[in-house]
Amino acid sequence: MANIPEDLHFSKDHEWVRLAGDTGTIGITDHAQHALGDVVYVELPKVGEKFTAHEAFGSVESVKAVSELFMPVAGEVTEINDTLQDEPEKVNNDPHGEAWMVKIRLSNSSDIDSLLNPAEYEDYLKTETE
Repeated sequence: MANIPEDLHFSKDHEWVRLAGDTGTIGITDHAQHALGDVVYVELPKVGEKFTAHEAFGSVESVKAVSELFMPVAGEVTEINDTLQDEPEKVNNDPHGEAWMVKIRLSNSSDIDSLLNPAEYEDYLKTETE
């Protein structure tokens, strides 16, 4: 079973958000990195770009496929994780920690209410694999 940290909010697209005030740190879930296989490249947006919820903001390339990344909440990118350019394998090693992808300033803090809590995400994974 996938690792599902208790301090995160999850999208059905398998992205997570860790909230700190009006800043959200975003990455892909352990389930997503496992499904992708070995990650070889991560494409991220530029600081200052704005996204709506569910809009594609980048991509992850693995030995199996290229998958788009979808913004779980609306906001403006305030920081990107530059280390993933040189070390994309961090996505496989620590998807909920060192392999965070972007930090955003949320446009609307209530967007977080549309995401799944850890128990709901775990239930969602069960329905997806049945």
